[in-house]
Amino acid sequence: MKLKKLNSTEFRKWANAHPQITFHQTKEWANLKEKNGWYAYFVGLEDNNKILAAAMILAKTIPVCKKRIFYSPRGFLLDYKDKELLTIFTKEITEFAKKRKGIFIKIDPYVMYKQRDINGDLVPGGLDNSIVVDNLKQCGYQHKGFHLMQEDLQPRWMHTITVYQKSKENLMKDMDPKTRQILRKNERLGVKVREITREELPVFKDIMQHTSDRRDFVDRPLSYYEHMWDSLHDSGILKILIAEIDFDEETKNTQQEIEKLEQSIKERAKKFADKSKPMNEKKFLQKQEFEQQEINRLTNNLVDIEQKKEKYGQKPILGGILFLCYGNEVVSLYGGSKAELMSFQSAYTLHWAGIKYALENGYHTYNFYGITGDFSESNPLLGLYLFKKSFGGQVVELVGEFDLIISKPWYFLYNSSFKCYHALKNIKK
Repeated sequence: MKLKKLNSTEFRKWANAHPQITFHQTKEWANLKEKNGWYAYFVGLEDNNKILAAAMILAKTIPVCKKRIFYSPRGFLLDYKDKELLTIFTKEITEFAKKRKGIFIKIDPYVMYKQRDINGDLVPGGLDNSIVVDNLKQCGYQHKGFHLMQEDLQPRWMHTITVYQKSKENLMKDMDPKTRQILRKNERLGVKVREITREELPVFKDIMQHTSDRRDFVDRPLSYYEHMWDSLHDSGILKILIAEIDFDEETKNTQQEIEKLEQSIKERAKKFADKSKPMNEKKFLQKQEFEQQEINRLTNNLVDIEQKKEKYGQKPILGGILFLCYGNEVVSLYGGSKAELMSFQSAYTLHWAGIKYALENGYHTYNFYGITGDFSESNPLLGLYLFKKSFGGQVVELVGEFDLIISKPWYFLYNSSFKCYHALKNIKK
């Protein structure tokens, strides 16, 4: 068995059939990373003209020392339980990196660690890939830890929904009642979702800027989203959806609801007046009062709609999500909403649109992406998990990050310098 370079077409043909394939292991993603100084290699372990394992390896040169760091995003595409195969691949990839002045190779395999349910609890008798961690350690990889928060390059904890061979009705049944209620309400109000064009990227950037200002994180510049679009969109990997509310349509729908309630009150009063068919007076009065209260509420809503229309325009944008669609899943990567119109809770409608897209286009999984593994009420990020949980699904815990050290002295120096850099960066911030 020997490691050989593959061209991107050879790699794609083999990799697309592998169960661990993600958007991270595509030529398109490599093109995006090249804009940030990474160079991509595609390699495969071959035996008798048959590829047994493969990887996309990103390399970046450190200008000061001309040494290189390597990263295989979401890990090598191989069976980590096959220790013999892993041992041979590790030996070959180590030599590959050594010849190219490598310091270390980082991987974060797209492999579940232990199976968990929707609450984050271990599933009794469920899948257990502890052997993967053990094999990697025995082959010389340094495990970076079972982190609970968001310390890793890519999320170690995620929330996903299996959409394969399910119907929209079944997916709706798996949701919390409140989530179904919000989705139906937004549909009734006229909240619509559409895909944007490249010319509208500043619109999505504006959504993300509003979100970063509200949540106190630093958003990426517009050029980052432009680079993502140029690298990923035309191949079908990237989709950006935005949610809008049409206040004219909301007004029309609200007026129709009022008319239905008014008609219901009239018809019930007519039936009550017909003494040949006695009606319980108490129930009659209760229903009449309830529907009149609904009419009053909706009438007040009409005033509120007109005020919002004057302030934000007829068809304001509520929020947006950037999706990456590849392999077995649709991933919700980035998203946000406008604070002043958060009452519409557009994130629910946007995620439902992403779930339906995954279902209708033959994907296995809809991935809400990152959460934390701390499910205690004291966790400040618990709300993010609870929101995603409300759609149904399950918590996914991955095996984590591993470093294959090529040069111990340089690895120590690199890590020390990296920690100092981030410490100074935080002090400056």
